Amino acid sequence: MQVKQQTVLSCMLAALLALLIPPSAQADQPTTSAACKTATCTVQVTPVIDALERHTFDWFWASGNPQNGLIPDHYPSQSFASIAAVGFGLTAYGVGAERGYITREQAIERTLSTLRFFHDAAQNDSEDDATGFHGFFYHFLNMQSGKREARWVELSTVDTTLLLGGVLFAQSYYDRDTTQEKQIRQLADDIYRRVEWTWIQPRAPLISMGWTPGGHFIEHDWKGYDEGMLVYILALGSPTYPIQDGAWKAWSANYQRHWGDFYGQTHLGFAPMFGHQYSHVWVDFRGIRDAWSREHNLDYFENSRRATYAQRAYAIANPAGWAGYGENVWGLTASNGPGEAVAEVDGKQRKFYGYTARGAGIDYIADDGTIVPTAVAGSIAFAPEIVIPALTEMKRRYGKYIYNQYGFVDAFNPSFHVQMPLRTGKLVPELGWVDTVHLGIDQGPILLMSENWRSDFVWRVMKKNPYIRKGLQRAGFTGGWLDQAAKQP
Repeated sequence: MQVKQQTVLSCMLAALLALLIPPSAQADQPTTSAACKTATCTVQVTPVIDALERHTFDWFWASGNPQNGLIPDHYPSQSFASIAAVGFGLTAYGVGAERGYITREQAIERTLSTLRFFHDAAQNDSEDDATGFHGFFYHFLNMQSGKREARWVELSTVDTTLLLGGVLFAQSYYDRDTTQEKQIRQLADDIYRRVEWTWIQPRAPLISMGWTPGGHFIEHDWKGYDEGMLVYILALGSPTYPIQDGAWKAWSANYQRHWGDFYGQTHLGFAPMFGHQYSHVWVDFRGIRDAWSREHNLDYFENSRRATYAQRAYAIANPAGWAGYGENVWGLTASNGPGEAVAEVDGKQRKFYGYTARGAGIDYIADDGTIVPTAVAGSIAFAPEIVIPALTEMKRRYGKYIYNQYGFVDAFNPSFHVQMPLRTGKLVPELGWVDTVHLGIDQGPILLMSENWRSDFVWRVMKKNPYIRKGLQRAGFTGGWLDQAAKQP
């Protein structure tokens, strides 16, 4: 499958619209952008985006363990593996092959190493000698042995789901009639089919967030609008352990609590941007709707678009008065931070955090002045007309400190200048706190949503996957490409 090339006509249309629409209107109105939104185009795909996509891919390729395919939670630095990062990585290899960053043969080799490991890894209820249980996998694994990293690590339903996003991508992307690609498809199918979704439903029809040998099922379930959307889609689509009808209705039952207006955008809120991004990496929600979105006359893609505009409007308003915030410097999501501290900044007592779920939405605001590039870049498919200027400006203004051979570092904070032991990163006198690592779960949306914006690539691959289609249909989604796919022989 080759990435679609932009037609001359669509590029001309985009350029014409750019001339006809005043800059202020282009920046402030959350309307569908011009034709270049979904294909490679010299009008909108700037060198900044080209370079960012390539550099972010290089992070996945350089950081992964070629022997078992495991990808670190953070890098460069010593780290345990994140199974969610592996899911993003498996998908990244396809992008790399399509873009020519690596050959298809290289992508196949790394993918086979990864799938063989997860297919054969120990599945049992021991504390220290397993990679997973009942088809699920531990959130963090030792990079070399592949076993549970430590006893504080949970068997994670959402991180297993993000891993499976990459597994199912591999199943659908490697579609050629060769021995290796047939093996990829079989391994991927086996891994997905053995996940016992019904086992991890102690409060059915909801799905628990996880399990530990010592504490057993986590007491919290996935319920409400967040990154758990894909959990239910894959659980509903399972051919072996499908969860029951009514699960999606139970999952979405409290949506109304978080529906409302936030900084000029009426949408279903979730404060950190990753909740608006993760499921969209693998599922094209444009034009398909469930019962809730039909009732509210919007799809989840449009909802994420509005959330992106709301975050930018929040930064422009800057109610807490943090340094640097503005029209093209914004973005809050779960990320690293300078660490737990209370310090006086501009005459005010300020509280800072390490890793936390930063965000701004109708549900809550958690903002300590830390700006997270993936919150912006991972939203490029939703609102390229405001995302591209922001990425360009942040790189221009701060690139010397926040951008390297792997793209944007995880986060930075222009308001933090406190001399103290830092959780991660360093202090830069001219800027403030700057992280020195990249997180796999933040690199993934940057790379994959950039490619979805440019070419629909990941979305097109996943539309071929029967499990994704079945899960969406069982959740009640109809319309658009989903109905068209159902009519195909």
